Amino acid sequence: PFQHLLLSVSLQVSQGNVPGVESASLAMDTEEGVEVVWNEVLFSDKKVFKAQEEKIKEMFDNLMQVEHPNIVKFHKYWLDMKESQARVIFITEYMSSGSLKQFLKKTKKNHKTMNVKAWKRWCTQILSALSYLHSCDPPIIHGNLTCDTIFIQHNGLIKIGSVFPDASVHGKARQHRDEQRNLHFFAPEYGAGEDDYAIDIFSFGICALEMAVLEIQANGDSAVSKEAIVNAGQSLEDPLMREFTQSCLRHEAKLRPTAHDLLFHRVLFEVHSLKLLAAHCLINNQYLLPENCVEEKTKSFDPNAVMAEIKHEDRQGVQLKYSHVSPLELDKFLEDVKNGIYPLMNFASSRPHPVPRAPSMSQEQVETVKTPTPEPQETETRKVSFPTTLERRSVFIVNFLQCISNVR
Repeated sequence: PFQHLLLSVSLQVSQGNVPGVESASLAMDTEEGVEVVWNEVLFSDKKVFKAQEEKIKEMFDNLMQVEHPNIVKFHKYWLDMKESQARVIFITEYMSSGSLKQFLKKTKKNHKTMNVKAWKRWCTQILSALSYLHSCDPPIIHGNLTCDTIFIQHNGLIKIGSVFPDASVHGKARQHRDEQRNLHFFAPEYGAGEDDYAIDIFSFGICALEMAVLEIQANGDSAVSKEAIVNAGQSLEDPLMREFTQSCLRHEAKLRPTAHDLLFHRVLFEVHSLKLLAAHCLINNQYLLPENCVEEKTKSFDPNAVMAEIKHEDRQGVQLKYSHVSPLELDKFLEDVKNGIYPLMNFASSRPHPVPRAPSMSQEQVETVKTPTPEPQETETRKVSFPTTLERRSVFIVNFLQCISNVR
C-alpha cells in the first residue's frame, strides 16, 4: 500500500510540462528504492473542487489502469484537503533519460541525419501507445503530445508521458496550448469542442515530421509557421514518408487516420519475423510458467547437440547446434521485446485485465489506518507439479528462437 511508502521530495524536475501541474519534484520511493516524480495540481476554490471530486477520482482511476511499455507509468494518486487550497497529488514514473527533443537537437548539432530504421521503430512505438490509449474504455486522449513529452532511453525504448485527464477539471490545462514554441503541435480544432483521437494524430504527425528532419525551423521566438511545416514535409525524399505525415496533418479531423490504421501504412508495415513472434509468445505466457523454468530446462542442453538441420538434395546440409547461438544476444533480444522496443504492429492493442486496487485515501484516512497483526500461518512444504504442457511449449519456443537466431 502506498501509505506505507516513504517519499522524500528533493529537486524540482520538468518531465514533459504537464498542463495544469503546478509543481513536479523528484522523489524517492524508499521502499522500492526507485526515483519517482511527485506531481501536484492545486485548486484555489474548494467549492469547485468538491463539485468535481467524483469526476476527478474517476479520471485518475482510469489513468491508474494504464499499463503499456511505451507509456510513462502512473503509480498512485490521492486527494489532500488539509491546506488552504485543495490539491491532487499523483506519483509517476521518473524518466532519467532525455526527451526526444533533446536527442534530435544533439543529433543535428553533430551534423548527422536521422536513420530511417530508427524513425520507423520510434513511430511504431509511439503509435502502439496511442492505439492502446484510444482503445481504452472510455478512450483516453493524450492531448499533450510533443517532442518534449516523448522520452527516449539508451536502448532505443520510447515512452510517452504527461497523459493528463480531461482538462475541464482544471482551467489552467488549456493554457499550455499558448506556449509559442509548442503551438504547432496542436490541431486546429484543439479546445474548440470535445477533443477526440484526431488531435493526438495531428500532434503525432508533427512529431514524426520533426523526427525525420530533426527540427522544423521557427521564425525567431514566434511559433512555427504553416509554411515551415509544409516545407519540412516537402523536403522528405521518401514519398511514402511524405504521404504518411501529410495524412496525419489533414485540416479536417475526420479525414485523419487512426493510430491503428497508421501502423498498417506502407511506410511502417512489415511482416514480423518468426523470431519476433516467438519472443512475444514466450513473454506473453511467462506468468503461467514456474520461475526460472526456461533457464532450468536449457541448462540440460548439450552445446554440441543439433537443434535443427537444413537438408539439400544436391549438396551437403547445414546443421545448427546450440553452441552456434549466443545466449547473451538472445537474452538481450528477449529483454528488448519485453521492454516494448519491438511491439507487434499487426495486432490490435489489447488492454490488460484490470488489477483490483485499493481505493485512494485522503491524508486524514491514511493516518487512521493501522496494519493489523497477521495471523500465524502454516508454511506449505508440499511440492506442486506444474502442467508439463506449458513447460514443453516454453522449451520449444526457446529452441525455435535459438534456431532462427542462427539463420542468416
